Amino acid sequence: MKRIVLGLLAATAMVLPAFAADVQPAILYDLGGKFDKSFNEAAYHGAEKFKTETGVAYVEFEVSNASQREQALRRFAEDGHNPIVMAGFAWEDALKKVAAEYPDLNFAIIDDAVDLPNVRSLVFKENEGSYLVGIMAAMASKSKKVAFVGGMDIPLIRKFECGYVGGAKSAGATDVIQNMTGDTPAAWNDPAKGGEIAKTQIDQGADVVYAAAGGTGVGVLQAAADAGKLGIGVDSNQNGLQPGKVLTSMLKRVDVAVYTAFMDGKNGTFKGGVENLGLKEGGVDYAMDDNNKALVTDEMKAAVEKAKADIIAGTVKVHDYTADNACPY
Repeated sequence: MKRIVLGLLAATAMVLPAFAADVQPAILYDLGGKFDKSFNEAAYHGAEKFKTETGVAYVEFEVSNASQREQALRRFAEDGHNPIVMAGFAWEDALKKVAAEYPDLNFAIIDDAVDLPNVRSLVFKENEGSYLVGIMAAMASKSKKVAFVGGMDIPLIRKFECGYVGGAKSAGATDVIQNMTGDTPAAWNDPAKGGEIAKTQIDQGADVVYAAAGGTGVGVLQAAADAGKLGIGVDSNQNGLQPGKVLTSMLKRVDVAVYTAFMDGKNGTFKGGVENLGLKEGGVDYAMDDNNKALVTDEMKAAVEKAKADIIAGTVKVHDYTADNACPY
């Protein structure tokens, strides 16, 4: 296993050009891989934007099992890569060990907080973005029954779920059917099971289904489209996966987080600390493009924009499930 990991790391290191000696950024993806059409892929796009704009390449690693995490991170640190960005809360334990041993390097983790001076912790107010797409779901629904498919059953995904329920019910949904895919990391990459769950929810009357499940969500969107219903994507703009059948996508700007971390490293302005990114900070939003514009009425757009403004102003407060592990909606 060690030989395989080191071989992969050596292969990725070959893309780093000699002129990038001053900044040698690296990114480590979570389970599901960088082309999961969702969370990891958003991180990848941020890294690619940095490379395109600066001409500076980066190294990368796609973890395939948990045992690789610390070894991969340590190897990047030993090689002097800086900054090193990790996509996903599951990197927390490895990061705590390695970042403490390399105080002169900068690290960033997405979706968790690590209290070390050389670590930037990037967390998002997914509840706020999910509230917006919940409003859109309820307004688009004919049955007034909508649904949610989560990936791994953890508080972070319950945070998406609770915000969605709040938004949907505020806009007239009578029922929000909720299911998780599983309780292990395999839940992030099981589109077949995601599709089965969505079909069951549709059989119960749901006609709009929101997936916050990584690669599993691809199956959810497919099942909704096949049934003539609407899906809602997550993290990346997934409207184009099923054009005309995806109402919108809840954008989680992981791409911006990665791009900014890399750019700050290049410019010498990288700082540690926790950044909590919501609607006000541009960290979450909903997606509009040519693929979904025919699905979103002026009334829906006005309602969601009003809610967005109210949340930013503080006149509407969206409950954060992770604050008390409860959902009041």
